[in-house]
Amino acid sequence: MVLEGIAKKNFVVIGRVGMDLSPDPVNTRTKDATTMVVGMGGSSANIAAGLVKFGCNAALVTSVSDDAVGWYCLNQLDHYGIDRTHVNKVTGECRTSLAVYETRVDEHQSVIYRNDAADFQMNIDDVEAVDYSQFGALITAGTVFAAEPSRSAAFRAFELARAAGLPIIFDVDYRPYSWPSPQVAKDVLSRAGALSDVIVGNDEEFGFMAGSIDKGLDKARELAESGVAIVVYKLGPEGAVTFANGEEIRTGIYPVEAVKPTGAGDSFMAGLMASLAADYPMKEAILRGSACASIVVAKPGCAPAMPNAAELEDFLSSHPGPTCS
Repeated sequence: MVLEGIAKKNFVVIGRVGMDLSPDPVNTRTKDATTMVVGMGGSSANIAAGLVKFGCNAALVTSVSDDAVGWYCLNQLDHYGIDRTHVNKVTGECRTSLAVYETRVDEHQSVIYRNDAADFQMNIDDVEAVDYSQFGALITAGTVFAAEPSRSAAFRAFELARAAGLPIIFDVDYRPYSWPSPQVAKDVLSRAGALSDVIVGNDEEFGFMAGSIDKGLDKARELAESGVAIVVYKLGPEGAVTFANGEEIRTGIYPVEAVKPTGAGDSFMAGLMASLAADYPMKEAILRGSACASIVVAKPGCAPAMPNAAELEDFLSSHPGPTCS
């Protein structure tokens, strides 16, 4: 069921869209900036943009503030070809997320403005308005569970997606600053993971759910043995371990000269899902996702840096190849 749903190339993506600002030119510190470059951001919106660039369809479900920043995000969703039918505008004091991050690796600084975030205002009525039967799979990232009413809405979306036969794809994406406490985050993210068919996370995120980082790999393996169809345990520069079809697949990365650390996980998810949708074997799909991550960290921007199919093939044909694992 999981790969059949992904193969439909039609994804409903739940979670935030935001505005990114980064000092220009590359390597400029925020404190020294005189010029900023603006781009679309937000994990779920980035994933959706990456999917669309690979020829898939993606619809975003979230809320934005009814102001200039929210309108910018709506325009950007149109620019990338993301269906925004279910992106609602909210009024009041809630604001669309804003990220200010440096295009530099050494002493990198990111400042995320998420106080009274508009996307946390997504509610049960919003997700119940979606016709899940028109999609092949649901994708979300962990931030959507960090506050109410978004948390309850996301769990309701899981129920509705499951009833419609959609596989649930979950990027753990743990951001401590969004949560009321680590214990709440552990409990809620573990619950979401248990309901998912595909789970992607890094060693720290699986370790967090397990209680300590040294138990993270065992947690990933445990989830796979409990029935999660695909579990991807990312190890940063050491590659990834993927549990799927009873196999344990180890893969490396495509080394590049990075200009920033942001956007890699979103691009990995988009590349992995698009490659599975195109019927690539599991190991090759994981490696293609890793190549997408490398492309994004080597360029400014997040959504703007996401590769399309031609750019990915150019990268793969010119790169010496992944590290051994």
